Amino acid sequence: MTGQSNDTTSGPSKAKAGGRRPSGLSAARLLAVQALYQMSLTAEPAGQVVSEFLEHRVSEDVDGLKHGAVNRELLAELVQGVSSQAGTLDDMIAAVLDDDWTIERLEILLLALLRSATFELSERLEVPARVVISEYVDLANAFFDGRETAFVNGLLDRLAHVLRIEEFGEAAVLPDLS
Repeated sequence: MTGQSNDTTSGPSKAKAGGRRPSGLSAARLLAVQALYQMSLTAEPAGQVVSEFLEHRVSEDVDGLKHGAVNRELLAELVQGVSSQAGTLDDMIAAVLDDDWTIERLEILLLALLRSATFELSERLEVPARVVISEYVDLANAFFDGRETAFVNGLLDRLAHVLRIEEFGEAAVLPDLS
């Protein structure tokens, strides 16, 4: 997992077309990860980036694919929620990382994706954990070639088993995140 370019128009805006039409929720997640990536590079505040995305990017095709109407509320909730809870989300991610990994070692784009997924797992309890994992594994597959997709899948699965114990019907064997 290597570093990202400082060009806010590369990387996340060039995700591979997966052959299916993204839903409005999936498109909102994709745009949220792109917005979070942009914020990491530019230090622009969440409200400003959300406004820019809602005004200029929501109507664009997502990677050359027409998408359903972007769920604007989800886009705003993800970007603003991740922005305001980044430290807590990083602590949750760090708790399930292997001992030889740190938050600082993660690529900017990968961290944006993991923060968004972690926010959904911890705050959007109405969305089943398996759906959250599947959505973000699909995004990882669109953004990366290689091990990152398996890394995202494994990390989110471990995190979901801690945050959503009741959905998996088993006792957590991972660190307490409270």
